[in-house]
Amino acid sequence: MESAIAHNLKVVRERISCAAEKADRNPSQIRLIGISKTFPFEAIKTSAKAGLIDFGENRLQEAVEKIERGIKLDVSWHLVGHLQSNKARKAVNIFDWIHSLDSNVLLRRIANLIMPKKRSPKLLIQVDLAGEETKHGASIEEARRMFDTAMEHKILRVRGLMTIPPWSNNPQDAKSYFARLREFKEDLLDDGVDPVMLTELSMGMSHDFEVAIEEGSTMVRIGTAIFGRREKINQ
Repeated sequence: MESAIAHNLKVVRERISCAAEKADRNPSQIRLIGISKTFPFEAIKTSAKAGLIDFGENRLQEAVEKIERGIKLDVSWHLVGHLQSNKARKAVNIFDWIHSLDSNVLLRRIANLIMPKKRSPKLLIQVDLAGEETKHGASIEEARRMFDTAMEHKILRVRGLMTIPPWSNNPQDAKSYFARLREFKEDLLDDGVDPVMLTELSMGMSHDFEVAIEEGSTMVRIGTAIFGRREKINQ
C-alpha cells in the first residue's frame, strides 16, 4: 500500500503541475486534498509520510476517530460532506476547513458557535449550479445571502466557494459548471464582497480535476486517484 500511494501521489502532483502550466498558473496555488473517507487510518499515515498534508472526510463519526488517532500528524482536516445543523458544534471544534455550508441558517448557527479568540475553521459555501435533488448546495440567491451574513459576522472565516457538478464520464462536461462558479466569484467581487472571503475555489475530483484547474480551482479533492477505488459502504 505504501509504495502504491506514494506512486499515485507523485502522478497526481505531476498532473496538477501540467494542468496548471497549461492554464498559465503556478502549481503552488493549488491545494491537493486527499479524500480519505472510507479508507483506513493506515492509508492516511502512509500518504502523510509521502508528503500529503490535507485530508477530506465526509462523515463526522468516521472523521472524529481518524482525527483523534492522527493527533500527532502535522496535517489539516477538511469536512467535504453535508453538515447537519445538529452536528455543527462538533464540526467547528475539530475541522480546519468546512467546504459544505449550504444555507444561511447553518452559517448563522456556526457564527453563534464560534467563540472569540478560540480556534475556528475556514469556511466555504457550497453552491448548487445544477439543481440536482440528490445533492446539497445553496442556490445563487442563498449564497449571496450567506455572504451578506459573513460580512456582518466578522468572526466567520469564509474563504470561498465549492461545487460538485453532475457526474459524467466525460470530464469536459464539468467545464461549464466550473466556469460558472468562477464567474459567480467574480460577480461577488464586483458587488463588493471582501476579497479575503473569496480566495478559494474548491472544485474538481479524481476524474475532472485538470478541467477544474483550467477554470481556476485552488483546491482539488482527490480520492480514487490517490487511494484507489473504495468499497461501497452502507450510509
